[in-house]
Amino acid sequence: QVQLVESGGGLVQPGGSLRLSCTASGRIFSINDMNWYRQAPGKERELVAGVASGGTAKYADSVKGRFTISRDGAKNTVYLQMNNLKPEDTAVYYCNLRNGPWGIDWGQGTQVTVSS
Repeated sequence: QVQLVESGGGLVQPGGSLRLSCTASGRIFSINDMNWYRQAPGKERELVAGVASGGTAKYADSVKGRFTISRDGAKNTVYLQMNNLKPEDTAVYYCNLRNGPWGIDWGQGTQVTVSS
């Protein structure tokens, strides 16, 4: 079983920054993808950014140039640095692990609110 523990959400003013962290523990396959999704009220969950175990990263168009995803393989931790935050970034952010052939796991979510 895998556990994903997220941290770093909160309230920030427009233009501000936050850094989310997610640490995975348990049975983790050596080749995996770690991703951040978000879900705003009344909207579907969407992929924000992802990074493969080899380091290749991908981003939603809406966050390119503002968000940066990175990972520390030794710590099984993924980070999401979010800069120049906008009100439309307000959502619950979920960590996601695509754990090779062993399935997909989700964190509990962390709230990010961008408001003045």
